Amino acid sequence: MEKYIDIIQESYVGYWNYLKRELLFQNNWDNYFYGLILISVIVWILEIAFPWRKDQPLFRKDFWLDTFYMFFNFFLLNLIVLIALSNTVAELFNDVLGLIGLQLSDFQLFDSTDLPKWLGLLIFFLVNDFVQWNTHRLLHRVPWLWNFHKVHHSVKQMGFAAHLRYHWMEPVVYNSIRYIPLAIIANYSAQDVAIVYFFAIAIGHLNHANLGWDYGILKYIFNNPKMHIWHHAKELPQHARYGVNFGLTLSIWDYLFKTDYIPRDGKDIELGFEGDEQFPKGFVEQELYPLNQK
Repeated sequence: MEKYIDIIQESYVGYWNYLKRELLFQNNWDNYFYGLILISVIVWILEIAFPWRKDQPLFRKDFWLDTFYMFFNFFLLNLIVLIALSNTVAELFNDVLGLIGLQLSDFQLFDSTDLPKWLGLLIFFLVNDFVQWNTHRLLHRVPWLWNFHKVHHSVKQMGFAAHLRYHWMEPVVYNSIRYIPLAIIANYSAQDVAIVYFFAIAIGHLNHANLGWDYGILKYIFNNPKMHIWHHAKELPQHARYGVNFGLTLSIWDYLFKTDYIPRDGKDIELGFEGDEQFPKGFVEQELYPLNQK
């Protein structure tokens, strides 16, 4: 038990020191704090220059709430719970394997250092995105998970910052499910993985932006604003009552597994979910949902 307490303490100290270095403009290209700001500003400028919904305000409904969510979820949530939790669970999992004479490296499919870096990162990206696509489907299909995911779907006017409006429980679910698949195929440095994450952040921001783009023929590979708007549609088709267009970065999984749905131009469709009129509007109330429900 003392070992796990030490891991929790070291996780908090280590992440706090990391966060301070990020804020003090750590002179590295993989600075997530300023990288997130740069990507957000660029996509916001694109929204201003090429608005799809021209009557949507520049500071749309819940703009500042979503901006707060963006930084809270990307940085402070890690400090509060995720880093310590993930490090502790990872150590506990390795200890359990050790009881039967195994370690996680025994299950590793390949050594990433034996592959060209571009190929290794491509495999990491594809596996990560496919696992997240499946996890996203679970968030819609399993009722108790859907209750957490409602926070993301409570967005009523779409904009880039809506990308990172999500309940604190979501990264717990995502990271728990993808831990083993990524552990058995990847062993990359933080800078290597940063390439994948910056790309995913940019695509995610664009998917939620007030932009009427579908990227032409590339729409069958990459998720896009015209496709993702239908994922947030309040009225779902009868054949897909659990949702459509679950892709995060790639749209290819939806086309392969027949969960794609773009019946027409979705520029002015109503967003949300049934009963969202009664859904909490403030940050604290949304973060406590559904724990504060009878």
